[in-house]
Parts: sequence; structure tokens; C-alpha cells
Amino acid sequence: MAADALLMHFSKQALGDPLVLERGDGPYVFDTHGRRYIDALSSLFCSQIGYGYGEEIAAAATRQMTTLAFNTNWGTSTPVALELADRLAELAPGGLRHSFFTSGGSEAVEAAWKVTREHFHAIGQPQRRKAIARDIAYHGVTLGALAFTGVQRFKTPFGPAAIDVTHVSNTNAYRAPDGHDDVAFCRRLLREVEDAILKAGPEEIALIIAEPVQNAGGCLVPPPGYWSGLREIADRYGALLMADEVICGCGRLGEWIATSRHDVTPDLVSLAKGLTSAYAPMGAVLAHERVISPIVEAGATIRHGITFGGHPVSAAIALKNIEIFERDQILENVRALTPRLASLMRELSFLPIVGDVRGDGFFWAAELVKDADGSPFDGAERDRLLRGFLPKRLREAGLIARADDRGDSVIQIAPPLISDAALLADIVDRLADVLTDAHAHMQMNATGKGAS
Repeated sequence: MAADALLMHFSKQALGDPLVLERGDGPYVFDTHGRRYIDALSSLFCSQIGYGYGEEIAAAATRQMTTLAFNTNWGTSTPVALELADRLAELAPGGLRHSFFTSGGSEAVEAAWKVTREHFHAIGQPQRRKAIARDIAYHGVTLGALAFTGVQRFKTPFGPAAIDVTHVSNTNAYRAPDGHDDVAFCRRLLREVEDAILKAGPEEIALIIAEPVQNAGGCLVPPPGYWSGLREIADRYGALLMADEVICGCGRLGEWIATSRHDVTPDLVSLAKGLTSAYAPMGAVLAHERVISPIVEAGATIRHGITFGGHPVSAAIALKNIEIFERDQILENVRALTPRLASLMRELSFLPIVGDVRGDGFFWAAELVKDADGSPFDGAERDRLLRGFLPKRLREAGLIARADDRGDSVIQIAPPLISDAALLADIVDRLADVLTDAHAHMQMNATGKGAS
């Protein structure tokens, strides 16, 4: 059926043996053969609370479905959508009071750009049509969001970008000549952002967009002072600052809004994935009062809408998810165990195939290298490792993780936020075994012994 009927996302359509999952329990998932796996990726950074809350979530959904199954937010609303918007305003840093609901992350990024444009029309600066984003960053696949995405091979087949975006360096310190010096590294990165604004025309820049920890490229953590520097640059040149927190928000880094850890309040924040812990599809844009007030005062219309944005059943599930977070101390669990997971992951640095380990919260990556000098794998070697060896070996290990090469070769984990210390240790132990075998496999291929 997978071969004949289903078009899989970001996948070659000629998959010989796709992983088909039919059941979940806590942090575990089970395939159609009954094999159990640790979902160490939280189903692509989504399943924050794991798979053990189905009955409780279903009860909340049932209450809403038997009250009012659906209504749009096009000039009308529902009590549950209003309540969710109010709760998000309470959870977010001061001023992020307004929510625009979507069905997912790409839509949230797209909607944020539309809100940005409406803001600049309202204040009499319609010429601001350009943006600054980062190299290799992934911000979505709808054509507007794709313009922000810095992965060229995802963009080229679809023609010219819908938005004029300048991409600047990301915060990968591993191969940077000044990466060992946080102050110098941060200064250079911020200078590049400012230079890009000056080159594009300061009066034409509408938005600076970045993730708190960049996913594509492998959990790229910013140096100290980076986010406060972005805030200062945006303010100086009259642009808006957006945190794309589709992955990092909703607890992945131990906070509902991850940028709050940097004592910075963005103008816009995109959320999705963990907003409902993936028990239903939903996304949101949180907009600061200073963004929305001019639109309201001008009596303007936000010329954007999504039929299922703020779906009442999804909103009810998001509210229940927030309740579970607070009742079961999910954020506190992430904060308490982040040092332990960091220590476990950094031990992987002793493996010969691991060149760098980086991340934060429950969001970590190991960059894979082919020798003691940290040489990156070439294209053929990446295919052999990331698409040939690792998927099969991870399945044998009963572990779901992500092998990726949108930058250099990395393997990522993002465990469910309910994970305890023993489970985190089990995840990293299994990952160490897989990477030990991966090194042996690549060495055998390099020497031509036992190549397959």
C-alpha cells in the first residue's frame, strides 16, 4: 500500500521497506510487526508528552466535538479558541498578546510574513518587502516560508523565491575559524547581519527571522549575546524580529517560548508541533502588541486566513496539553534533566566518527566525520552512511533518530519531554552502539574491505 497509494513526505517514493507504526505507549512506538522502538525524535520534534495521554486527550476532544465540532475564525470564533489565545498570552513574554492560529508550522511562518506586511502598510512603510534569514535554516515549504528556508536544493526546483531574502551565516561554531571565541564569533555574526541590512537597504528590510536553536545543520546553538544583538539591530533599523519556535518552543528547551531564556522578546513567534504535542494538527503566530496596534488603529484588515486555523477540537487538545504540562511538571523535567542529557551526549565525542556534539534542552545532535582531522564526508559517503547504513542500523537498535545532511552529516535526537534519566541514558547508549558500528562500516568501505 505504501508503494502504490501513499505519497510520502520528503521521501523517495520507491521505498522498499518503510517503517509503518501502528501503536504508541509513553515514549515508545510499535510497528506493524510488533517491534518496539524508543521514539528518540518525538515523531519529528512533535510528541512532547509521548503517547500515554490518549484517553485524556480523547475525552477533551470528545467534549468539544459533541458541543461544537467546527467553526472558523473568519469573523467569528469559539470559546475554546478564545481561551487558548488567552492562555498563550499568559505563557508568553510580556507584550506577545495576540494569536493567529494555523494548521501547522509552515502556515505559521507564512502567516507571520503576512502580518508583518500588514504592519508596515499600517505604519506607512509598504516598501519594506525584504527579509534576513540564515543559511541552511529550515522555515517551511509553502512558497513564502520556503523563501526564508536556506536549503537551496529544496528551493531551486520551484523557481524564484516569493520573498526577497538575504541569507547570512548560521551559528555553527564547529568549523568557524573564530568558533572557539564566543565574543568574536558573536560579533562577526551580528556584523554580517547588519552588513546584509545595509546592502539590501535598511528602509526595505521588514523582518529578521531565526530559530532559537537552528534545527537544520544539527542543533546550532547561538553564542551568548546573539539574540540580544539581533534585537538591537532590528530596533535600530526598524525591522521586526521573529523567533521561529516551531521546534524549540512548547517545552523542547524547557520553556514555552524558548527566546525568553535570552531575556529577549521577539515581535513575532511561530509555534506548532508541540502546541498540541501532535495529538492534533495546529500552529500559531504570537504577535506583539506593537505589531498589531497600528493595524487595529488604522482599522485595517489582516488579509490572510486559514479555514482550519484555530479548529475548536485542536484548540481543546492544545488546552489539555497545556494543562498536562503544568500538572505533570513537564518543563521542570526538561530543566532538571538537561545537564544529564548534555553530559551523556558529550561523551559521544570520544567516538572516532563524532566530530562535534551540540544542543540544548531535549534537542541534541552529533556531527559525524570521517577521520581524526574532522574531515566531512563527501556526497557518496553521506549517501552510504545517512541513507544506507544508519536507517537500518537504528531500526535494529530499536531507536528512532534522525540522520540528516542539510549541512554536514549529523544525527539528531529529541526525546519526549516525559523521558526520565534512565531512558535518556538508554537512548544515548544505543546511539553510541550505532555510531561505533557506523565508524567500522565506513572504515571498511574506505579501505575496500568487506564493502557492501
